[in-house]
Parts: sequence; structure tokens; C-alpha cells
Amino acid sequence: MHIFTDFYVQMGGSVAVAVLAVFLLAGFVKGCIGLGMPTVAVGLLSMTMPATQAAALLVVPAVITNVWQMASGGHFRVLLRQLAPLLITICLGTALGVWLFRNVSETGASSLLGAALLCYAAVGLSPLALRVPPRHEGWLGALCGAVTGLITAVTGVFVLPAVPYLQALGMGRNLLVQAMGISFVVSTLAMAGGLVYAGALGPAELGGSAVALVPAMLGMWGGQKLRERISEKAFKRGFFVALALLGVNLLLKS
Repeated sequence: MHIFTDFYVQMGGSVAVAVLAVFLLAGFVKGCIGLGMPTVAVGLLSMTMPATQAAALLVVPAVITNVWQMASGGHFRVLLRQLAPLLITICLGTALGVWLFRNVSETGASSLLGAALLCYAAVGLSPLALRVPPRHEGWLGALCGAVTGLITAVTGVFVLPAVPYLQALGMGRNLLVQAMGISFVVSTLAMAGGLVYAGALGPAELGGSAVALVPAMLGMWGGQKLRERISEKAFKRGFFVALALLGVNLLLKS
């Protein structure tokens, strides 16, 4: 039982409450729009702890929620073949990033995270609708995967540029949701491997991450219920504006 409480005992009661509240919110956002858990969780938690520690807490909720998302849709094998260049280079880019950025300071990681959130918000708020021709999917997918892996290694956020790339493939909504689930699972597992290598993911962090799954799932359930009653477009706009403000705050803090 101690494995589930050790992390929170070490961090203190106020931090424990903040962590659980953040994962409740992150799950709620994911339930509403199908993404956003890593950006919300790591972005907010990085205001009170190192980005690597925040990323470690994300592992179990991200894997469990995205395995469900990955399994839905019935096109797993087709998507796995189509996205192979992206997925392989996400793993390679993450491994390279762990080695390249192994000595980056906490301030440097926070600055890079803030910049990544700002870039993601700018892409999300942009009215441009990009499209990737099928003949360019191979090399562009590999490039986006490598960059996503590098960003994941140093920030714990694995949405950029993978998500804009997936959105530019012109998939239907259900196919896109499943494709993002596959990408997120691979990114989370690659990130977890990097965190273990760096000594940032041990039994205490895994136990704390498992506890964080509970509020994340509750939030996701609530978000899915609310999604039927709100404008998804308006919610997304508010989400990206909030991300931009969070990114600016992290940059100023750094």
C-alpha cells in the first residue's frame, strides 16, 4: 500500500491535493475534446515541480486512457502501417532527446515547455487547414515523429508536431481519434523509457501515477458527459487560449 502513498507523503499534503486536482482537470479536458491531458497535466504541474517529475506522474493515466482510445475504431492495423514512420521516429527521437538533453537545467526545461505550449496554442488557434498529400506522408511523418520525440524528451509533452500532422492527413473524426490514441500510447511508453533511464521514474513515481489515474478517469467521464451539451469548437478555442497563457507564465517564471 505504501507504494501508492510514498510519493504524496514526500511531497506534502498541499502538493498532493494540487496533483489530484490537476489530473481531474486534465481528464475533463480530454473527455471534452479527445486530447489535452499531457499538456494540461505537465503544464500546470511544472509550476510546482520539475517537468520530469510531472511527466513521470502522467505515465499511468496517459497509457490507460489512450489504450482505450487506441483500441476503439476498428482500424488499428491499417493505422499502424500508415503511421509507422511517425511512430518509429517518435521512439528514436525520444531516445536521442534523452541523451542530448540529459544535462538540461530545470529552468531550461521549463522554458522549452513554455515555448512548446505557446507553439501548440498558436497552431490550435490558427484558421489554416493544412493537408499532407499521401506521397509525402513517409518522409514528413518521419520528420514530425523525430521532432515530437525530441520535444517529448525534454518537456514531457508529446502533441507537437504529431497532432497537427495527424490532423493534416484528412482522416474522418473517428479515425483521427484512434490515430491520436496510437501516437499517444507510443509517445508515453517512449517517454517512460527515457524517464527510467534518467532515474526519474521509480516505484514511488509509478505508485503516485497510478493514484492519479482515479481523478483522471473521473474527469474524463465528466468531460464526455459535458461534450454532448457544449460547443466543442468554443471549448477548444478556450483551451488553446489557456495553454498560451500558461506557456507565457512558464516563460516568465523561467
